[in-house]
Amino acid sequence: MKTILVVACALIDADNRVLIAQRPEGKTLAGLWEFPGGKVDAGERPEAALIRELKEELGITVEEPCLAPLTFASHAYDDFHLLMPLYVCRKWEGTVTAHEHKNLAWVRANKLRDYPMPPADIPLIAHLSDLLL
Repeated sequence: MKTILVVACALIDADNRVLIAQRPEGKTLAGLWEFPGGKVDAGERPEAALIRELKEELGITVEEPCLAPLTFASHAYDDFHLLMPLYVCRKWEGTVTAHEHKNLAWVRANKLRDYPMPPADIPLIAHLSDLLL
C-alpha cells in the first residue's frame, strides 16, 4: 500500500479559534471539513509544502519559524496510507480567503466535532482541544 505524505495546519486566531475548510464539490471527500494543507511534493520539505499550500489555498503568507509541529495522523484509507503532520500557526500575513475550498469557518476547539471531517483529521481534534483549553 502506498503511503502519501500531506501536511496540515491549525491556524489559530487571536480568539483561540481554529480555521477549518470545507472540501469543494468534485474532490475526494467533498463537503467534509479539514485542516488546510496538502500534499508534499517529491523532494519538498513538509514546512515548505505547508507554506506553499497556505498561500495557494488561503492567500496568506506564513514564515517557517511560525509553524510549530503539534502531532500527526496516520490513517489507512482503502487504497493508500496517509501520514499527516499537523502544525500550529498563530501568526501570518494577509487575509484568510477561500481560494480552493467551498467554505471556511473559525471554530472553537470544543466545537470541532460538530463538523463532519475526514477520518484522518478526527484524531487531531483531541490534541487541539488540549492545547486550547
